[in-house]
Amino acid sequence: MASREDIISTFDPSGVGLENGNFCGLPFDYNTAGIILLGVPWEVTVSYHAGTAQGPDAVRQASPQLDLYDLDNSNGWQQGIFMPPCPEWIRQRNDALRPLAAQIINATEQGLEVTENAELSALLTTINEACEAVNQWLYEQTRTALAQGKRVGAIGGDHSIPLGLIQALTEQYPDFGILHIDAHADLRDAYQGFQYSHASIMTNVVMLTQVKRLVQVGVRDISHREIAKIQQSQGRILTHYDSVLQQKRYDGTPWIDLCRHMIEPLPQRVYISFDVDGLDPKLCPNTGTPVPGGLELEETFCLFRELIDSGREIIGFDVSEVGNGEWDGNVGARIVYKLCNLMGLG
Repeated sequence: MASREDIISTFDPSGVGLENGNFCGLPFDYNTAGIILLGVPWEVTVSYHAGTAQGPDAVRQASPQLDLYDLDNSNGWQQGIFMPPCPEWIRQRNDALRPLAAQIINATEQGLEVTENAELSALLTTINEACEAVNQWLYEQTRTALAQGKRVGAIGGDHSIPLGLIQALTEQYPDFGILHIDAHADLRDAYQGFQYSHASIMTNVVMLTQVKRLVQVGVRDISHREIAKIQQSQGRILTHYDSVLQQKRYDGTPWIDLCRHMIEPLPQRVYISFDVDGLDPKLCPNTGTPVPGGLELEETFCLFRELIDSGREIIGFDVSEVGNGEWDGNVGARIVYKLCNLMGLG
């Protein structure tokens, strides 16, 4: 069996991107890869636009179009990156449960209390259990990869998907921080009754005591209760609102200074959770919950570079809410590749 070194010696990174089913057409498999990308085609609780369940495939299909030279890590591809096929059972369960979840979502939007309706309550239990099964799958897959010295990134799917990955990291690292790119705070409590809603991912994450600090960047759509939760967190949750960041820039503060300020409170180890709706919607037009405004892609990469330049380490990441369009997949693939390469520098 060929080693990673053997594969590197015979692969031309300047050649035509191969349509071999792997991310960026790279020649690695699970055994020879140092980074495993786990696609999670799941969007059962999405509350606005559907389509992110096709996000992992959109990223995979667009990725061979990327050139492999990265100015931040020119040989980053040599880490070995492998993206196995998305589990068919997750895709099938998503397709079966999405219409049922829509019944609950429609009921809550009409002001109905789900717990007072026996049929809807039973559906809610079924969906919460299915979400837990997906979380458990990602947790087990991550544990297996970490035990072999690999690192893991997840590709969604809606933003509920990374919980199992983060849970597995809590067993590997006694403490770490989360750098969260998003238009939303995702701090709702079981939004619309769903314990694992995409709008509740950070509520679930901050329940993990190993997560010492949550730094959010780009938020511009938030509820009163989420504001209260941030204010009551005693500095554990630090949210940088898009409008405030832009106002500081209009007043002459360089973006790079803002980046350094935002990463300063983070601990040595950092997990990056990247919801693409944190970007300007021109970059992710088919994301689940687009919001006007937002970050440019290179602004987020600048933030990540400053994180690495500060001596911190990226221990894992997710790229979530990628839509099912070709352009969305192209942008999503570039984010994934950049994070893989920066993770190799930390």
